[in-house]
Amino acid sequence: MTGQPIDRRKLLGGLTLGASGLLLTGCDKLNANPSFRSILTGAEGLHRRCQRLVAPGLAREYAASDMSPFFRTNGSRMPASPEYRALAAARFADWKLVVDGMVARPLALSLHDLGALPQRAQITRHDCVEGWSAIGKWQGPQLAAILRAAGLSSRARYIVFHCADVEGGKPYYESIDLDDAFHPQTILAVLMNDHALPIGHGAPARLRVERHLGYKHAKFVMRIEARDGLDNLYGGKGGYWEDRADYAWYAGI
Repeated sequence: MTGQPIDRRKLLGGLTLGASGLLLTGCDKLNANPSFRSILTGAEGLHRRCQRLVAPGLAREYAASDMSPFFRTNGSRMPASPEYRALAAARFADWKLVVDGMVARPLALSLHDLGALPQRAQITRHDCVEGWSAIGKWQGPQLAAILRAAGLSSRARYIVFHCADVEGGKPYYESIDLDDAFHPQTILAVLMNDHALPIGHGAPARLRVERHLGYKHAKFVMRIEARDGLDNLYGGKGGYWEDRADYAWYAGI
């Protein structure tokens, strides 16, 4: 399956080029101005609406011949918790993915359970906010199938991914809205390049949300929580990097 022929990155880059040029001078003074900061915050919503308007379809998918010979790991390479390391030592035989929050049927799914669900395989490009890219193959059940099995509440608005790793003493987490949660290319990947997901890439399961920058693709997922809001969760901005470094919550590309 292939995506739309539009180059989403170039198109969206053109839409925002003029605005980004304004930031090339006087950045410190502008960022210290609360009114200007509110404009930047509002621009994230504009970005989301524009991205979904001009590129509502699939992220581009590639041929096997396009796959990168080396796909670097980034962020945590091995969570430090004894609980995670015990699971890894047992090859995740006892691991369970908890699905809870605003659902009618909370779940605890093993790797076998995830493998029994209909699988989607996709070869896509991972674009890191640090400036590098790599193409790899990911396979796992669509997140939509997991949420339907759990009986997602009509009041839920966000899906939160709680992870095994801790950065700077803070639990790592990420979140997406239902538009991305039910997108056909949003999967919980358990295979990478036709092999069990390596620990450095987030074993036993990681989020792949292909229309977003790499930091949204949460690794080491332990729990999926459905919520109606994010304000009272950790720093309130919807993700570890969003809370810590003011990354945009919506990282669509």
